[in-house]
Amino acid sequence: MEVYLDNSATTRCFPEAARLMYQVMTEDYGNPSSLHQKGVDAEKYVREAKEIIAKNLKVEPKEIYFTSGGTESDNLALMGAAHANQRAGKHLITTRIEHPAILNTMKELEKQGFQVTYLPVDDQGVVRIADLEAALTDETILVSVMYVNNEIGAVQPIEEIGKLLKNREKPILFHVDAVQGYGKFRILPKKMGIDMLSVSGHKIHGPKGMGILYVDEHVKIHPILFGGGQQRDLRSGTENVPGIAGLGEAVKEIYTDFNEKIDRLYGLREYFIEEIGRIEGTSVNGPRGRKGAPHIVSVSFAGVRSEVLLHSLEDKGIYVSSGSACASNHPAVSETLKAIHVKKELLDSTIRFSFSEFTTKEELDYTLEALRTLLPMLRRFTRR
Repeated sequence: MEVYLDNSATTRCFPEAARLMYQVMTEDYGNPSSLHQKGVDAEKYVREAKEIIAKNLKVEPKEIYFTSGGTESDNLALMGAAHANQRAGKHLITTRIEHPAILNTMKELEKQGFQVTYLPVDDQGVVRIADLEAALTDETILVSVMYVNNEIGAVQPIEEIGKLLKNREKPILFHVDAVQGYGKFRILPKKMGIDMLSVSGHKIHGPKGMGILYVDEHVKIHPILFGGGQQRDLRSGTENVPGIAGLGEAVKEIYTDFNEKIDRLYGLREYFIEEIGRIEGTSVNGPRGRKGAPHIVSVSFAGVRSEVLLHSLEDKGIYVSSGSACASNHPAVSETLKAIHVKKELLDSTIRFSFSEFTTKEELDYTLEALRTLLPMLRRFTRR
């Protein structure tokens, strides 16, 4: 039996999205900048995808930009907005538990003369509004907070933050990395005070190498790529039409029967958390119930190294993660787990299970049974 529980790393592409991409690659393969009919046909796919995504976010199609993924979207938002608005100030704010695409971009901006404040979080991984308010200064030009933490599923108070930043005498730009939140929550940037929003295609059953950046039309932002001036001069380069078409289809699919899908995911998550809590030496990290994301469960297993448990589960056809897949090439202790004060001896004993709409209760039962079998054996081995 194969059980894939690493959906926060990547998801299986929707068949509808894959079929559409194949059609675009083999039949409607024109360059959308070309003036002939092949180009017109290709441009239509780009326009239709923008309209699908804009309608979903309740924004204008001209505010949607396509990128190579969440990392580029984050880089463009932070670098582009910071440099475009630096005359108003050079102070930026984020949290300690952001994705490396945010944290490493912030470190680069620090090298370029910007000052960055990294906010702490509570023991559930949630930023405190009071801490953010206290960190704001007259020099603050941009705040970036992720919608959902990719390791423990903590959901941030995005709408409250948006109101705080917009109600100031000098409004502050608000960027949200929604790579783990989009497709799991209904996100309305205009209503929530979000100026820029990053999305990744392969986290929502779309293609890898595709991302979205929503930029409110009033935001001053500079490009970080230069070329032919495609996408309103903000993101040059020939558009990845197959990827864009597949991404648009994935957005349409994932938000179809949305409430039913999310209710089912929350049900699976709570069932898994309750059952795994019955296993000796386990502790769940992050929020329970609807306070957390519907698809992520972080569990620490006392007395077992996460890498050993990961490969033992893999031997049984179960695929999980020991942390952020995007940091897997640089193994290090999780800053998120340290930020929520997970015990030192458990930092290297934590597994992330992440679900999708394809996940079944039978798969979770198979995983739980495997854990009941493996853990006593691995703990005996470790003690020796």
